[in-house]
Amino acid sequence: MKPFLERLSDPKLMIYDGGFGSELFAEGIELTNSALANELHPEAVVAIHSDYIESGADVVGTNTFVASELHLEMAGKNKSDVGEIVRSAVQHVKTAIGRIGRDVYIAGSIGPAPGAIEADTGDTDFGIPNQAVRDAHQRVIHALAEEGVHFLCLETIFSAKEAAIVVDIARKTGLPIAVNMTYKYTKDRKTREVVYRTDWGHSAADLLDILSQGEFSNGHNLLDDVHILGLNCGAESRRSEHTGMPYAINGIRQLSQAMIDHGVEPKRMMAYPNAGIPLLDKSHRTYYTQGPEEMLSDLDRLISEDAYLV
Repeated sequence: MKPFLERLSDPKLMIYDGGFGSELFAEGIELTNSALANELHPEAVVAIHSDYIESGADVVGTNTFVASELHLEMAGKNKSDVGEIVRSAVQHVKTAIGRIGRDVYIAGSIGPAPGAIEADTGDTDFGIPNQAVRDAHQRVIHALAEEGVHFLCLETIFSAKEAAIVVDIARKTGLPIAVNMTYKYTKDRKTREVVYRTDWGHSAADLLDILSQGEFSNGHNLLDDVHILGLNCGAESRRSEHTGMPYAINGIRQLSQAMIDHGVEPKRMMAYPNAGIPLLDKSHRTYYTQGPEEMLSDLDRLISEDAYLV
């Protein structure tokens, strides 16, 4: 298997795996924190990874999206548990690879800190101090790197400033980095232009600005360390044209334009949206409105916008 950076120079599309927590729910496993499954339900974790590999995924993400101490503390764990949980998560992917007998790339999944993360939030009712965020991400990232993931994948990030903090930590591992934000529909009141923004109001253009300005990296331009830019999740309850695959297509288009406008050398782009609008069934379980066939019907449009990892 080629080194991951070398694979990125290959024009052939790459397939990322799908949701993990939703697959645990489908197996009847409901936990306060999905990362706990690495310890409590290891066979189920390996089985889910195995299914994705067998289905043709080129990349499999570790079950570490909520493995930081900031999340684990809400589930009765603490920072001393982080290393072992992360290590077991990576080992479960490796076990699945061995079981299926097909090599795939391992993405070290890094999710957002809980709550409101902004610059200099301090100890407020709605925020978490930046240093606490940095310390928590650092423990996860170091454990992922030590266990041998092929790249680090930031997912469902709402604050471009938190993204900058994470990239500043991640770049010191020497591993390739992917940054995926989660956006929502907004429309400029004056121009009527549709601009996707995160819950913190950050657009793709804002992300490029914040990464390049060096506020969280002692002046270092963090865009130089990011190899993939993208978006994931995202769902509009009243705008089907801005959820699921249409959301991914529009978002990738805006990200591509932002790179052009900023004079940034084009980077590989990544998109893995929700399967439409999330709803609850009679048993109060979440399901999504777009099936595989409907999502597949829009895949060519997504690829035509230069999405590379989907």
